[in-house]
Parts: sequence; structure tokens; C-alpha cells
Amino acid sequence: MSDLAATPADRLPLDRSAAKAVTLSFGDNALLPLLLGDHDRHLVRLEQGLGVRLSCRGNRVAIAGDPARVEAAQTALTGLWRRLERGEGVSSSDVDTAIRMSEAADDPRLPLSDLPAIRTRRGAVTPRSPGQAAYMEALTRAEMVLGLGPAGTGKTYLAVAQAVAMLQAGKVDRIILSRPAVEAGERLGFLPGDLKEKVDPYLRPLYDALGDMMPGEQVVRRMGTGEIEVAPLAFMRGRTLSHAFVILDEAQNTTPVQMKMFLTRMGEGTRMVVTGDLTQVDLPAGTRSGLRDALETLEGVTGIAVCRLTNRDVVRHPLVARIVEAYDQRAAAERDTSAARRSRAAAAEGVAGS
Repeated sequence: MSDLAATPADRLPLDRSAAKAVTLSFGDNALLPLLLGDHDRHLVRLEQGLGVRLSCRGNRVAIAGDPARVEAAQTALTGLWRRLERGEGVSSSDVDTAIRMSEAADDPRLPLSDLPAIRTRRGAVTPRSPGQAAYMEALTRAEMVLGLGPAGTGKTYLAVAQAVAMLQAGKVDRIILSRPAVEAGERLGFLPGDLKEKVDPYLRPLYDALGDMMPGEQVVRRMGTGEIEVAPLAFMRGRTLSHAFVILDEAQNTTPVQMKMFLTRMGEGTRMVVTGDLTQVDLPAGTRSGLRDALETLEGVTGIAVCRLTNRDVVRHPLVARIVEAYDQRAAAERDTSAARRSRAAAAEGVAGS
């Protein structure tokens, strides 16, 4: 580090005897305001996210708190500083990414400068959590990837980014994006318009992700030539998909028969990605999810990578992660209650039988 140094800070006011304090010195005063943010908002965000105390004086930032937290803050600040040295900006989302990545201190994908990136003509897409980093590595090396996780973890977005990057690099000839057209509380038949107008709302998230990866007119042109196809899952039956990057989104809403049909469409030179969230199944009651069935059947098969993202990988508004966690906690409590009820009932039957 030519312009970034860490030294102990011995006189920081701190009550806890087990606390640690260090000071980072930054050598470029022109970049320092970008690191701190307007009115030190980046420092405040780091303090809240990592549970440390940060203070800046001159070109030095002092960090105080629990030793593990201090090391995480040091890693986050160092990673953000390296971004600035490379000429990249630092936004609030970049700070949130640094917080998530620095908390995984034992993750081999650190430091941040060594993280994988998906490069499209609209720029590089980088992971914003350790889980996303593992997912992106799987998308690069595996021919088939099953990506599971709650809303907001980037399952579909990163898969579309990888598909666009491979299309633009000439590694595949086309992209095929698909979803099962399953009603989530509303009835498809009551929507106005022809078949395309009825199913397009279900496919809108895929169009949105494509629009982030390449200019709109290019998306329209490539869809016109067949290089990009967005279609309901039912349209996949009977086809063999060769030299394509194929994504099945919302796969938790497939049946086992539909899932097997889709997976066996794979042809020569094709990559497949299946994404879904098993906590949001919209199938009729009693219908088994094809995604769950595929996991139980295919996990461990050579050539298939399974990536599980969690609420720690949610990269939308921070409240989304807390919402997901709250639902998970309630579901766990309900399972515990049901198990306890069954145990009491079994015990009562045993007593009655004796």
C-alpha cells in the first residue's frame, strides 16, 4: 500500500476493555472526500452496518470496536479506497457491498479487488455479496446451474448478465429466457388481449434485466432475428436447444414433469440456468414443485452446480432482507410449533394405549 497505511490508535475513547482500535492513513487528499461521502454519509453507513465507531481527522480514519468488527471495517474501507484508485466511483450501494463482503472475512474470494466480474458492453457486473460471488463463479464454469434464493438476491439478473456476456463474446448463438405462466393470485384468462399480451406481464422481469445489459434498440433487433427469445415454459416442449444460453426463471412454479421436460431440452454447446425461490411457490395446493424435485434428484450430479443464496445476499433495499428474515423466522416458529404438537399427540396416544 503506497498511500494507505494502518497504525494502532491508542487514545481513542472506548469503554470496552476487549475493544481494538486502528487508524488508516490515506495518501490522496483529493480522493478522500469521495471515500467519506457527502457529510460523511459513507462513514455513517459503515458504522451502522458494521457496528464500529469511525472518526476522520485530516487524512486519517480511526476505527474502534470489537476486534472482528474493526477488521471488517478495515477491509471495507481498503476495498472502497482501491475502487477510487482505479478511477471508479463509490456509491451507497458500493458501501453496502463492501459491508457484506468484508463481513465474510474467511471467504477465499476476498480481497474485493479479486472478485469475479461479468463483462458486457454496458460495463462490468460485479458481485455484491459472497453468495453472489460463488454464484457468478458457478455461472462461469458449470454447464447447468441451479440458483436458489429469496427475492432480491440477483439470481435472474446475474444469469441474464452472463447470458448477454457470452452472446456478445460469440460463445453462444442465442439467449432463451423462459418462465412458467402460473397465476400468483390473479387469473390469466381474465387479462385483456391476445396470448402474447396475456403472458408478457409474467415475462417482464426478464425484459427488464435484458434492458440493463444492452441498449433497448439492440434488444429489439436481436429479438427480431431470433438471437434473443423470451417465451413461456410451455413453448419449450419438443425442442432441442443447441448453442444457446437458456434461463428458466421462477422455476419453483414448475411441476416435476415440466422441469424434466425443460432440462432435457439441453443440446450441444448449451448452458442452462434454473432460478427460483422455494418459499414462494404459487402452484395449487398439493402440487409438488419441480424445482424441489430437481434438487433432490440432481444435486451432486457431475456438471450441475447448485448455489443457495440467503437473505444475507439480498441487494435490494435493506428492508427487503429484514422482511425475508422475518418471514423465515415465522415459518421456522410454525414448524417448531407443529412438531411440538405432533410430539404431544404421539405421547398422549402412547399413554392411552398403555
